[in-house]
Amino acid sequence: MEESLLKAEWDSVFRKRMEAHFDEMKWLYGELYHNDSRAFSYFCAMLYQYYQSRSGELKALDRKRLEKPDWYKDNDMLGMLMYTSAFAGTLQGVKKHIAYLQECGVNYVHLMPLLQSPKGRSDGGYAVSDFRTVQPELGTMEDLTELSAECHRRGMSVCLDFVMNHTSEDHEWARRARAGEKEFQDRYFFFDNWNIPKQFEETVPQVFPQTAPGNFSWCEEAGKVVMTTFYPYQWDLNYANPVVFNDMTANMLYLCNQGVDIIRLDAVPYIWKRLRTNCRNLPEVHTLVRLMRMAVEVVCPGTLLLGEVVMEPSRVVPYFGTLDKPECHMLYNVTTMASTWHTVATRDVRLLKHQLEAVFALPHQYTFLNYLRCHDDIGWGLDYDFLGQFGTDQVKHKKFLNDYLTGKWWGSDSRGELYNDDPRLGDARLCGTTASLCGIDAAECEKNSWKLDHSIRLDIMLHAFLLVQSGIPVLQSGDEIGQLNDYSYHEDPLKASDSRYLHRGNLNWKEVAERKKTDSRPGRIFRALRKLEKLRAEHDLFKNDADTWTLETANDHILGIGRYYHEEKLLALFNFSEEEQTARTGEREEYINLLTGKKCSADNVTLQGHDFIWLYHTYQKQTEKKNKRGTLR
Repeated sequence: MEESLLKAEWDSVFRKRMEAHFDEMKWLYGELYHNDSRAFSYFCAMLYQYYQSRSGELKALDRKRLEKPDWYKDNDMLGMLMYTSAFAGTLQGVKKHIAYLQECGVNYVHLMPLLQSPKGRSDGGYAVSDFRTVQPELGTMEDLTELSAECHRRGMSVCLDFVMNHTSEDHEWARRARAGEKEFQDRYFFFDNWNIPKQFEETVPQVFPQTAPGNFSWCEEAGKVVMTTFYPYQWDLNYANPVVFNDMTANMLYLCNQGVDIIRLDAVPYIWKRLRTNCRNLPEVHTLVRLMRMAVEVVCPGTLLLGEVVMEPSRVVPYFGTLDKPECHMLYNVTTMASTWHTVATRDVRLLKHQLEAVFALPHQYTFLNYLRCHDDIGWGLDYDFLGQFGTDQVKHKKFLNDYLTGKWWGSDSRGELYNDDPRLGDARLCGTTASLCGIDAAECEKNSWKLDHSIRLDIMLHAFLLVQSGIPVLQSGDEIGQLNDYSYHEDPLKASDSRYLHRGNLNWKEVAERKKTDSRPGRIFRALRKLEKLRAEHDLFKNDADTWTLETANDHILGIGRYYHEEKLLALFNFSEEEQTARTGEREEYINLLTGKKCSADNVTLQGHDFIWLYHTYQKQTEKKNKRGTLR
């Protein structure tokens, strides 16, 4: 290591961590930034600055997690994502309700964007105008630090979004760029005319073709064109400028030092741009993420990187990196989520089975966040090559899925709404809470108890499926009580144009209070989910490194999943039809129904509509008998 970079006064712990990564870090940084030694020296000094400013408590947490680096892969992990304002109004309000989160079994709290962003041009908080200031109505940075510390005392971790691709047009850098300061214009993509932007448009897809067409906007104050991939008020950052990477990494580490345990890298595939490409998933993106991973391992090794890669599986998996050069610790299991709702609409499990087989074939070291619903829409990026063998037309199928899940299809009780509808391509996405998409909304509106029973059973079955998957299951706040759509957003001029607010409603604390009532919808769902979550936490076979596979059920309506870990075996069967169905697995061993404790067969299992079963078998007694016989001999 170069002595000029390895300062003699550097702390020995920091020095050791830097030595482990320095050669690779210097090589990648130099490759990306043309051997800019000044920029790299600044980067290294910046890492030390944030290591020094990290609190003793957080350094102690780092040491604890380094002793057990797979701490986040335990089977008792359960996440919940929430908007601070919707859950409890403020960060202090969230702190007051930590006991409720613990009652829910939650030990992973994802706070949706809460940093400073302009009213009416916030994109739900993803247009950040200050990476170091909390929105005043939510509290202060000190409140966030206090909340994180309280979560740590209770064995909980905190996740926060880090918006990497862009800033708000109100950010200080953007304001100074508008004023004509070249240093700050160089932090974005500014062009004197439309010639180059038009060349970009030839190959770069549009993210929001209806609500925000194109990838560039005219900046009147600067008299120039600026790249705006998402919305005109979100200016893309130019990561080819090392100043941008250095300063954004510093912003990330600042948040880590407030006690944030998981950094969600928002829209990470978009962060490198190059003319005559689609500006998605370029090789430089992986270099940047690898550098960020090493920065975290040097400064705050107890922190995790969660990549938001909302794309087909072949594009998602590379963001794990390799076993010797890892990138993200965790990624979203987006395709499984979308395939699940496809299966709800079609009652046909073949696509979902195919998708799961691809996931199950991946190394156990890879960790996914699994979810049914989140803050975002449902996009239909399904495997249409696979579906094509059944004669499925992509455009017609997307229309069917949207018609079904919005309740337009005959016999459907789903109550979703379309998002970013493009009639020309038939490529609209979908919004709605889990409960409303399952039909609970319609059932309660009609006061139909039979429909309500079926809808609640579907809701619980989907959560049972979620909990059987390897990785970290994450609930959206409100799902634990079956919260319904919030249609009031239509009356709010700041929200009405964005149907995603349909499933971002305030948590109904009156319904939360009903979770104790055994006959109420909140009570039925809350009790059922807690029972399943506790079973998951109690059995090691739900660990991330368990063997997993799909079962043959001889029934395209029933999905079968197997899990095996240290002489324990689980067979889980899920009926996606509203009609009674029978699974023929060919299993001959004797099993126990985990939910009832009763002995039962795993073959010829009949499930009522939208029902499921978890079947458990242990080989431990057989092994003990064999060992005993071996000893006697």
